[in-house]
Amino acid sequence: MRKSFKTDCKFMMILFGLFIAPFFTPQAKAQLYNFTEEQMISFTGKNPYSRFPGGRPMIPAAILDTLRKMDIQVVEAIGSIPKEYANQYEDGWKSIVPGKKLIGRAFTVQFMPSRPDLVAGMQSEADKNNFTGLNNRTTIDMLQKDDLVIVDLYGKVQGGTYVGDKLSYYIWKTTGTGLIVDGGIYLTENIAQSGMQAFYRGTYPGALSNATVSGINVPIRIGKAVIMPGDLIIGDQDGILAIPPQFVPNLIANVVKDRRRDVWMKKAFDLGKYKSSDIYGRPKDPKLLKQFEDYLNTGDSKLLPN
Repeated sequence: MRKSFKTDCKFMMILFGLFIAPFFTPQAKAQLYNFTEEQMISFTGKNPYSRFPGGRPMIPAAILDTLRKMDIQVVEAIGSIPKEYANQYEDGWKSIVPGKKLIGRAFTVQFMPSRPDLVAGMQSEADKNNFTGLNNRTTIDMLQKDDLVIVDLYGKVQGGTYVGDKLSYYIWKTTGTGLIVDGGIYLTENIAQSGMQAFYRGTYPGALSNATVSGINVPIRIGKAVIMPGDLIIGDQDGILAIPPQFVPNLIANVVKDRRRDVWMKKAFDLGKYKSSDIYGRPKDPKLLKQFEDYLNTGDSKLLPN
């Protein structure tokens, strides 16, 4: 009985050691605030594009430019995400420029409420690994062209002001996109003068306080939405949508077809000779259905109803 107890204890200690070992290796310490490159690649393994140093998916600039020229709406894009990805959308935002869309690659930043021992420990690890600090400027200085910084400030507005007008201007000039903050910003009238778009929860006339950076380019939750580093982000008056990179090619193809569908059906209604039930959904007449499907695939104006 005693031997069995000792054996069980030894086995449990081995398991415990295996479980905690990754968190105490030098490599893990260096990555207290973000994924290792291996982890990033593992968590975003279906990414079809190249990657930034460190492994974050890099949707090509040309594709982002195409998406912007298409002026894609959230309501158009959401249907291209499989149903099992049910937590990609969040609404209820305030915005700096009403009606202006945001499109970019997700650069995620996570904050937690400050706690002295937590902050001291995190800063110690940062110092050991030549990390430049635990503040908003650290994360802002890491941004690149076409990044869209998504900030999890857990809805904090008072003391949760990620940026004012000067740092937001830096973000605007560096990325060409804007920012999304599940928290606060301030000096919004000044920010609006730059033309930069931002989605945020509220304003407070004071600096960021009692909050500390706890993660950079890690998975974050913004309200109901789960956002991974490198996701395509689309933001408009309906809300924000995070689209995993592997679904971007289908998104573009689906929006093109959906828009052609709208054009074809409205053209048919313009003729005044069809009931809605003849056309809507799919045309009932086999000849019209063939014409409709060919138009969806080609966009040839000769295939429009006449």
